[in-house]
Amino acid sequence: MLGADVTHRFQYICPDNDQQWARAFAGTVGLRYHVAAELRRNRSPYDLARMAKYFATFTHGRLRGRRALVDDPFAVLSARWFAERLDADVLVLVRDPVSLAGSWWRLGWKFDFRDLLGQPLLQRDLLGGYEAEMQALVGSTDRLAQIALLWRVAYDAVDRLRAEVPQLRVMSYEDLSREPVEQFRLLYETYGLAWTAQIAERVAAATSGTGRTDRSHAWTLRYGVSRTAFRPMDSRAALRSYETRLTPEQISRVRALTADVAGRLYPGERSAEPQL
Repeated sequence: MLGADVTHRFQYICPDNDQQWARAFAGTVGLRYHVAAELRRNRSPYDLARMAKYFATFTHGRLRGRRALVDDPFAVLSARWFAERLDADVLVLVRDPVSLAGSWWRLGWKFDFRDLLGQPLLQRDLLGGYEAEMQALVGSTDRLAQIALLWRVAYDAVDRLRAEVPQLRVMSYEDLSREPVEQFRLLYETYGLAWTAQIAERVAAATSGTGRTDRSHAWTLRYGVSRTAFRPMDSRAALRSYETRLTPEQISRVRALTADVAGRLYPGERSAEPQL
């Protein structure tokens, strides 16, 4: 749906390289779906079904004057550009490093730092101080060290940007998980959205693990075709899921590896460990 070619994970966009990105995202935030670009990439019936769904959703939203919501963790390092070039309100959710490590560990994910090192403008503007550490982990099999460094790199950049970009807000993922209804209500108020009893009920059902919202079906064309489709869960219980995914030694190691940045993002706390 984005009429531009992404060449790196955590693609960095700034005024020095934004020619194609400015055009592409102008279409996205204007809810104009790039059918031709999608057709060039589509390879399966799944892709075509998803394209049809998104085209209909974009068109419906544009005709009704809806605001676009871009949900993309890989865009975090380009937060300044989104705020300044597109006049976007930028919300960054900070997730506890051990919780993130537990999720990545369970999924078997690792990270290739060449995606960051291969972007000179990103090194110049945000990540120059981490170059040696990232180089040392290129090709490494130490997945926990990779996850911990990626967490530090991303959130160190966020911590510095929030002092410079008025439209950038930082919120704790754990706060949303502990008090989802109250925290989502505050988000709706912050961004000028109408908060209703129906929305409150949907949030409660989606985060309690006991309800079933009308958007919980994984493979319906009506609500989207996605292999990562939303499913209701108990958000409070999920805060401790890392305890079954990582050993105590692994947990302590991730905390130690991320302590410098976590100490700034969670001031006054001994660690970033979620509390129930």
